[in-house]
Parts: sequence; structure tokens; C-alpha cells
Amino acid sequence: MNSRPCTARRTKHCQFTIPSTLLSLAVLILCSLTFAQGLADQVQEYIRSSIEAAGEPPRIIVRDELIYASLVLPQFYEQRAYMPGWCDDNGLRSGRIEALVKAIKNAYKEGLTPADYHLKRIEATLQEIRENQAKIRPYNPTRLAEFDLLMTDAFLIYAAHLLAGRVDPETIDAQWKAYRREAALGQILQKALEGNSIDHELSNLMPAQPGYARLREKLALYRRIQAEGGWPVIPAGPKLRKGDRDERLALLRERLASIGDLLTEDAEEKDYFDEELEQALRTFQKRHGLTVDGILGQTTLVALNVPVERRVRQILVNMERWRWLPENLGKRYIIVNIANFELEVVENNQEMLSILIIVGKPYRRTPVFSDNMSYLVLNPQWYVPRNIAVKDILPLVKKNPSYLTKNNISLLSSGGGQEIDPASVDWSRVNESNFSFTLRQAPGVNNALGRIKFMFPNKHNVYIHDTPARELFKKTERGFSSGCIRIEKPIDLAEYVLKNDSKWTRGKIIEAINTGKEQTLRLPETIPVHILYWTAWADDKGAIQFRNDIYERDADLYAALFEKPPSK
Repeated sequence: MNSRPCTARRTKHCQFTIPSTLLSLAVLILCSLTFAQGLADQVQEYIRSSIEAAGEPPRIIVRDELIYASLVLPQFYEQRAYMPGWCDDNGLRSGRIEALVKAIKNAYKEGLTPADYHLKRIEATLQEIRENQAKIRPYNPTRLAEFDLLMTDAFLIYAAHLLAGRVDPETIDAQWKAYRREAALGQILQKALEGNSIDHELSNLMPAQPGYARLREKLALYRRIQAEGGWPVIPAGPKLRKGDRDERLALLRERLASIGDLLTEDAEEKDYFDEELEQALRTFQKRHGLTVDGILGQTTLVALNVPVERRVRQILVNMERWRWLPENLGKRYIIVNIANFELEVVENNQEMLSILIIVGKPYRRTPVFSDNMSYLVLNPQWYVPRNIAVKDILPLVKKNPSYLTKNNISLLSSGGGQEIDPASVDWSRVNESNFSFTLRQAPGVNNALGRIKFMFPNKHNVYIHDTPARELFKKTERGFSSGCIRIEKPIDLAEYVLKNDSKWTRGKIIEAINTGKEQTLRLPETIPVHILYWTAWADDKGAIQFRNDIYERDADLYAALFEKPPSK
């Protein structure tokens, strides 16, 4: 026998062999490693192709979900070379995903709707991916890319809503000018991803003013009351006051205790109107802008019986209005709350003045906007706006041609030129369409602007001014003006805005007014004026305040706030 090894046979039959099952497992591991190493790249490619195919303006649809941040989202991905933000070569980045999902679920605490931020589709896709993980199936890069796009869009849209509101106010009310905050949301998302600080970055986008946080707390309280069935309805009946007995008083106690105006509804005689109940009712009346008399009358009864659901809606729409405000209201500023018929001066977060005001009639609404007060005028002349001249004064002149003279109003040619004798005009032939005059009322005690007007020049030609109609400040609701803001204590406000000018003490202001001469005074520094419309707010003592929606603005905003987002 030939003892030389058979090379050919060793090559064919003597080589080291691997069992077939072990070989298959090795191949699977090798393929999985190769796939995993390129997972992020494959997701990246799908994201890139989806964005590049979106057209102009971009329109991206992910599994029947429309991407709403169609401008910011492409920029975000372009700046990171289309790399995914919510997964990597190892799969899902669970920590940041869970943080965003939790934040979206908590959107209702901000008066927003979690469903607006792809929550249902995100959770379904996340469950599908995790089920495949449990079955040791390889990641589907297409599904991961879709998930990444949805998560990014959810963050960007939720962030935008926290920052500037869900609704553009000017689309539902032309008389509302918002000064909403702006931020580079794509950069904020990048920062949140890098620092695993999703919740922190979103929280930073909420309004920083304490008033927003206080209203947020009240939303939780009133929703809890709603979930527990609300408060009792008090039947109609005669007026009740301290010392009266009536079985309805037990319901009144329960109602006032439900929101903390009455510390406890327990009493030895629940049907007796005692002093404690009277004080609780006064507290309720004050919080609702009612006449504070401690009497259960018709107006108070109506306010007591407003369902908790409506109060929740009021809170929701006013939280949205907070999101329309600028980041910084000013170190010192003036707040005019139209619905509360009140002006407040705030300095270093402290209320310095609180003054009653008169605002525009429902058909001549005072607009909502912000501007800077720069000067005031003592003993102002009043150039009558054309709409007031033709709609209010012209009919009075037609009835009584001496009306202008009696009210110290000069009749001027169009543009305020030559003065005309009112008796020389055939008023029977003058109407709204051919009225070609200018009316100017001279300074004086009967001037419609009173003795002071405060100017913050704006396109609405709205300003704050004194008024000779002092009796109107005794009314609870004071919507009587033609759009401007009449103020009860003009000298108090003048003294405050001029306090940094030593020449203008309170005495000097009064002395200058008494001369009867028109005089313009520049403020040492401008002061922001914010004309707002709040029908619900929580004051600095934590008490929730509600006011009537005098301009009927709440319903339109509520409908827009919870309007379903557009689908594909």
C-alpha cells in the first residue's frame, strides 16, 4: 500500500466540517451584524427620499398621517444629513421616545389635545416594532423611518403650540393682534435629543408668566370637579339674604363649598342664611365680577348655575390666549383686561394701580393688541372720528342744529381747515355718504376725552382717556365707548407714568390741567400697554376669576382650539 498521503482525498474528505445547524446560525449572526451596522444608514436613506419627494411646498404623508411641520421638519433633517433622531444602529432609542410619548399624553394638562400629535399612530407603530423585537425579527428600516418622521413632527408641532398657541387669533378675529413668541424649534429638538432632555425643553417653551401656571392648576381642579359630577343646580326662587331660611340654602352651601368659597358645607342649620354663608357668597360674587352684596339674587343665581363644563372651556381658551403673549411683558407695564373692565399697572411683578375702565360697545369692540405709551396730552382737543361723526353726532345735529355749539364742537371743512358756521349748512341734505366735514371739540370739562389722554400710537387709533361721564363707572359691566378706553382715575395714572420726571408731581399736573390749555408731555421712558381679553384667570392670591364673554369671543376660539387637524 502506498503510504504517501492522498492530497486530493484529504482536500475532499479530510477537511474540517461544521454541522449544518451551527453553520446556519453563524450565517444568521453574521448577516444580522452586517444589517445592524447599516441600520441607521438605511433609515437615513428612506427619510431623505421621503423629504426629497415631498414637492414644493413640502407635503409628506406617513401611513395616512399628514406631516404638519412641513417646513421645519425638512430643515431639521437636512441639518443632520437626514440621520434619524429616534433610532440608531442598535434600534430604538427608548429613553427619548418614552419621554416624548409621556409629554404628548400630558398635553391635556396644557389645555391641548394629545391626539393632535400623532399619538395613536406613534403608539401603534411602536407596539408593532417591539412585537417584532420580541420575536427576534430584524428591524424594518422603512418602519423605523416612518416612526422617526412621526416622532419628529409630533415634537415640532407640540413645541410650536406650547410656544405660540394652537390657533392663529387673527384668523378668527380681525381685531386681535398677537405678539407670539418665536424660537428655532429644529435647534431646540436637536438640543433635546443630544441632552436626552425632551421634557425639559418642552417645558421651557410654555409661557413663563406665573398667571399661566396658576390657570393650569385651576384647569386640573375644575376637571376633577367635572369628573366627579359637577356641582348642584340651585332652583329659582325669591331673593335670599342673611337671616332668611330656605331649603335652597343647603344647595347653596354645597355649591360654594365645591370650589372653596365656603370652607365647609356642614352647619347646624343648613337652611339658615348665616354670616359665614353671606361672606362666602360675597367671595363668589367678587370672583365673578358681580355686585358684591351677599344676596342670592337672579344675576348671582345664574352665575352659580353655570355648568362646570363651561368653566372648563373658559379656562382652556384663556390658557391659549396666554400663549399669544410676548415673552417679556416689560419691567413695568399696563394691562387692560377688556372683559374685566379694569386697568392694572404692574411693576416688578407687583400691582401698583388698579383702575376701573369703560371699553367699547359689543358692536364697536376695543381691539386686542400691544404697544408702547410714549406721551400724554393735558386738556386735549377731540377730533371726532368719522364713524362717530356720521353715526352718532349727525343724527343729533339733524334734530337740533345748535347741538354742535352747545357742546363746544367746531365744524371745519374736510381735513380740518376753515371753520364753518353750522347754521349755514342745510343739514337736511347731509347724510353719511356726503358728509364732508371735520368735527373738533375744544378742551373743557365736557370734552369727550376729559382732561387727559394717554397715547400709544397704533393703527387702531385707540388710546386711554378721561371722561366727563363719571356716572358710568358705577355700572358693573361697562361696555359704553366707541372703542377707546375711558379711565376712572386719570390723574393717578398720569402721576405714575410721569413719576421719573421730577417736574411733574401730582400738584403740577393738576395745576397744568386747571389752565385749560392743551399741553403734550413726553414720558421719561415708554411703557408697554397690553390690551387683552381674559374671561378667566387666576390672581396672585390663587383665586380663580371668571367674567362674562361680552364680545362673544370664547365660543369661536374654543371651536378652533379643538378643530380636528387636516388629514391627508
